[in-house]
Amino acid sequence: MKAEPLKRGLVGAFSYLVLLFTVCISLVPLLWIVVSSFKSNKAILNTPFALPVDINFHAYYSVLKMNNFLSNTTNSVLISVTSTLIALLFYALAAYSFAKFDFKGKHILFVLFSITLLIPGHATAQPIFSFINITGLYDTRLALIVVYISAGLAVSLFIMRATFLSIPRELDEAAYMESANFWQVFFYINLPLARSGLATAGILMFLGNWNEFFYGFMLTASAENRTLPVALQFFTEQFSYNYTQLFAALTLVTLPSIILYMVAQEQVQQSVVSGGVKG
Repeated sequence: MKAEPLKRGLVGAFSYLVLLFTVCISLVPLLWIVVSSFKSNKAILNTPFALPVDINFHAYYSVLKMNNFLSNTTNSVLISVTSTLIALLFYALAAYSFAKFDFKGKHILFVLFSITLLIPGHATAQPIFSFINITGLYDTRLALIVVYISAGLAVSLFIMRATFLSIPRELDEAAYMESANFWQVFFYINLPLARSGLATAGILMFLGNWNEFFYGFMLTASAENRTLPVALQFFTEQFSYNYTQLFAALTLVTLPSIILYMVAQEQVQQSVVSGGVKG
């Protein structure tokens, strides 16, 4: 009997070690970039893992003053937020329909949507490029918004469908008995109760859109229409061997994603729990 607590203790200790190792390999590179952005270029080359002697914000001022950096940031915010909000509305309606209604071809349609997970993203590059060219949207922010709206279809449907399944149908039936229509039931009852799933899907879509490089590079040509990940590729040529400015730019690009997750992490955790119970 004494061996059982010892075994549980060893398993618990091993689990904590695995978690600690995972946290270290995830956070240490990011922290190193942030810390290095406050150091001089000479200090980075001579003592790369030492803490900065003097905190220097000059690199951030230089990056913010670079041509098109603020406009590229505006592009990323506008494109990522707009595409995420539009996609959330349409995906929520689709997920709600799959979760609460029975209709002909429902399962086949859901399988077809799910199959998109198996298609490599770059495999659709040629038809997407042709479509954008034909419609005259090439080198516009609208082109990226259109492409990004469809980017997280399958994953978002899975998450939000599981969340809507966790909401009792009795609430819908009671609302319909009180003469509520479809839109009232959807917007006033189900959406507020599904906020954890919406937050999770929204965060995943926003982060994917914010960090997306391939289509941003392929569908834009002018500097004023580039997103931050694409602009960063061109900025590296200006940075040359100025690692301080490079790390400052990387920090500015990464910071919004971290802040967004920290603000909404509670909703993400709730969605994982509800999805595990009713998914």
